[in-house]
Amino acid sequence: MTDFTIHDVESAPEKSKPLLENSIKGFGMIPGLHGIMAEAPGTLEAYQTLHQLVLDSSFDNEETTVVWQTINVENACHYCVPAHTGIAKMMEVSDDIINALRDETPLPSEKLEALRTFTLAVMHKRGNVGKEDLDAFYGAGYKHRQVLEVILVLSQKVMSNYINHIAETPVDEPFKKFAWEKKK
Repeated sequence: MTDFTIHDVESAPEKSKPLLENSIKGFGMIPGLHGIMAEAPGTLEAYQTLHQLVLDSSFDNEETTVVWQTINVENACHYCVPAHTGIAKMMEVSDDIINALRDETPLPSEKLEALRTFTLAVMHKRGNVGKEDLDAFYGAGYKHRQVLEVILVLSQKVMSNYINHIAETPVDEPFKKFAWEKKK
């Protein structure tokens, strides 16, 4: 067990207090991840900024969920998979998509499967994707913008997945019902 503090507005460093207040406005609570990130105000601010940029990307709710959860599942993030399951439900993403991502089974459309495949290629190849990876992605209807936005989402998820692994962030109460473990 690690000893990271999960800050609230009272205990957080001064520069993190307004950021945590933003978390309360946006989520109705301070997610444990945000409470941990508050220790380093720049980290929390960067994460919140990336989160908003992801929401403002060209991806629709299903596509955003596919990229988020593909990365979360691949990185076996015990915190983010349940949290993004709950978020996907709030975004009205179908259970077929949510379950396929959590269970690593085929997605219900070829386009979404191409998005997952490309996201995994970027991760596994550390960005050194080949022409065949790009051609398959473009063939599914995606463009250069979405290549860059996959990397945007990956940047956000590296922060959250890695911090959750190191800090052993406990899953927030509203998301405990979506507990998840990576299949062996």
